[in-house]
Amino acid sequence: MSPASPAKLSPREQLLDRYLDVRRESLAICAPLEIEDHCIQTMVDVSPPKWHLAHTSWFFETFLLARFAKSYTPFHPGYDHLFNSYYLTHGRPFPRAQRGLLSRPSLRDILYYREVVDDVMQALLLALDEQHYREFEFLLRLGLNHEQQHQELLYTDIKHILSHNPLKPAYLEAKPARVKTSAVQPPLAMQSFSGGLIEVGHDGEGFAYDNEGPRHKVWLENFALAKRLLSNGEYLEFINDDGYQRPEFWLSEGWAMKQQQNWSVPLYWEQRDEQWWQFSLYGMQPLDLAAPVSHVSLFEADACARWAGKRLATEFEWEHVARQYPVSGNLRERSVLQTQAAASSEMCQLYGDLWEWTASAYSAYPGYQPAAGSIGEYNGKFMSSQMVLRGGSFVTPQDHIRASYRNFFYPADRWQFSGIRFAEDV
Repeated sequence: MSPASPAKLSPREQLLDRYLDVRRESLAICAPLEIEDHCIQTMVDVSPPKWHLAHTSWFFETFLLARFAKSYTPFHPGYDHLFNSYYLTHGRPFPRAQRGLLSRPSLRDILYYREVVDDVMQALLLALDEQHYREFEFLLRLGLNHEQQHQELLYTDIKHILSHNPLKPAYLEAKPARVKTSAVQPPLAMQSFSGGLIEVGHDGEGFAYDNEGPRHKVWLENFALAKRLLSNGEYLEFINDDGYQRPEFWLSEGWAMKQQQNWSVPLYWEQRDEQWWQFSLYGMQPLDLAAPVSHVSLFEADACARWAGKRLATEFEWEHVARQYPVSGNLRERSVLQTQAAASSEMCQLYGDLWEWTASAYSAYPGYQPAAGSIGEYNGKFMSSQMVLRGGSFVTPQDHIRASYRNFFYPADRWQFSGIRFAEDV
């Protein structure tokens, strides 16, 4: 396709450009890795990077090419088993805990698989008849957002993989210039908000996952949110006050998990010669006390909030506040992988920096119905035993996040870029 300005491109050509941009981004994320890094699995929740590259291609092959490309033949008869994540209505997924055993197909084979899928997808997108294009377009946009989710997982999984190497290798060598912020952390101030009967959920404009709707009304009492995320230095006060040794602050399941896993600090913290260090995407770095504390579980976030005489916000309180601010912040486009919380009289860090744990269980909104077929397994089947996070992180693309976006993980999960924002009743 000849170069052209976006205004001169047809809607299909614009969508093709977006498709190719997203696909290239996945490869760019993996570019700093060595071949050996691509096949490691350090725990059940972590997938080898090359598995992510293959699975996102499998998604397009399975849900678009097999359905809309009449003469398409699957790339390899075994890939449908190896790279199906959890779609039981479609087939038999390869066991998640054994993805690290897949030395074959090789990374070279998987990269070629991506090329083949991309070539056929490009031709199909431009040539598909109008009768089927609307459904195709919906599934394509779902697939692109799905791949962006896996790009975030690539960052979190790569960090976990490299952290287990005794050499503590850096994913990126050169640390970018820091955002200019106050050298002294501003006090953690709270801002009050009026409650009442409000609407939450996606408004129907643009793409959204099915779990973001239907839009509905909820009642909120008056409340307050912290103007920024909790910092490492403030979390260290919780640690130094024996926060990990005082069961009165912990949920019962969280206390049991802390005992079982021997938690005493956030994931990736280490103490060397009485100084705290933290493993980052740049390797081991001295702990920045002003940066927001990350890699904490819901249990730790909740215990710290109770210790401070606060609580975590509900997802609807968070959304009510976030809708009053533009989607802007330390998101992936800024390429700043650690920042301090800027001194500000306004709410900050609602979007970007870190996903924020909420006190809300991940469940269906009133009137929610999953889509028919295997696509219906995308979100609805996971509405059990998980908690909602909001706001995105520094590895979330800006065009991927919105006020209604509902992320969800199990309350014990710590390898995600998750942080803490206090709330309280007013």
